[in-house]
Amino acid sequence: MATFSLAFGTATKNRDGKIIEAFFPHPVLAPADALVDSLAEVTGYQEGNQVIEVTASQSAQLAKAFETNGDSNNAAFAAKAAESEQPLVLVILKTDEKPSSVAEGFLKLQLISNRLVLPHGTVLDGIFGLLHNIAWTNEGPIDLPELAERQIEARLTGRHLSVDCVDKFPKMVDYVVPAGVRIADTARVRLGAHVGEGTTVMHEGFINFNAGTTGTSMVEGRISAGVVVGNGSDIGGGASIMGTLSGGGSVVVSIAESSLLGANAGLGFPLGDRCTVESGLYVTAGSKVLMLDSQGNEVETVKARDLTGVSDLLFRRNSVTGQIECLANKTAVELNSELHSNN
Repeated sequence: MATFSLAFGTATKNRDGKIIEAFFPHPVLAPADALVDSLAEVTGYQEGNQVIEVTASQSAQLAKAFETNGDSNNAAFAAKAAESEQPLVLVILKTDEKPSSVAEGFLKLQLISNRLVLPHGTVLDGIFGLLHNIAWTNEGPIDLPELAERQIEARLTGRHLSVDCVDKFPKMVDYVVPAGVRIADTARVRLGAHVGEGTTVMHEGFINFNAGTTGTSMVEGRISAGVVVGNGSDIGGGASIMGTLSGGGSVVVSIAESSLLGANAGLGFPLGDRCTVESGLYVTAGSKVLMLDSQGNEVETVKARDLTGVSDLLFRRNSVTGQIECLANKTAVELNSELHSNN
């Protein structure tokens, strides 16, 4: 059976020797059997999903194994790592299953942010409980029980230790910056986000882990965990999409292609292609929607979940009655090519 993924990188340990994060510059999806066998000869890997701590001398041997099997990127990194004093790890995932270690979890998050898999393209069950809160600082990740001591040490040596955030997930750009994107506030895109080429994330935009865009999009609102936004769709300022961690249940809320979620609007069910939700309107799966025909005549009232995946719809609120209405929307969202340019 083919191997799901492997990666070689550095790790950060706490004072108890536990890995609290791991960085993999060139993760590999579906590596060739020959490469896995070559790495196994160096490290003693046999089978299953393993996190293997690697010595400097082994790193030099891994560089040769990567080079022999045509992976020049990992070969170059392994050669440099052989001269490093940082802890080194090789993670081999024979199968795609629930991560059982921090290093495995960080590899899977980086597979998504490197665009090797889409959101929901790898098993992340239990990762939120597996990872624990870390102080992400200008001197790297620090385990929270060690933070106070490290702050004192820094002050006594004339350094200032700045804590950017305390979170389970670091910001994506500290691990990978995908090609062809603009991110105005990098703290608002977590590791494990999938940011499609051509996407712009403005200052108030947010993309959670295991979520993101597949292509050109303007993100000025919130893309919650598990949410996928299709190519050509925009998220207006202050808009929010309900995720599985915020009450969406097991249903994956998504937006298909060439759709628009207006400013300060909200969405709680999967939206089809070429749809528009007007500014300020929040439509949940249970919202009652009055369907209108092309002449504006009332047809029937349905729940929004019954419109899952239906294309060419315009959702609006009647300014007199307050009723949510829906009618056919044949005009696709026209993206401003200059605004969306990332070159």
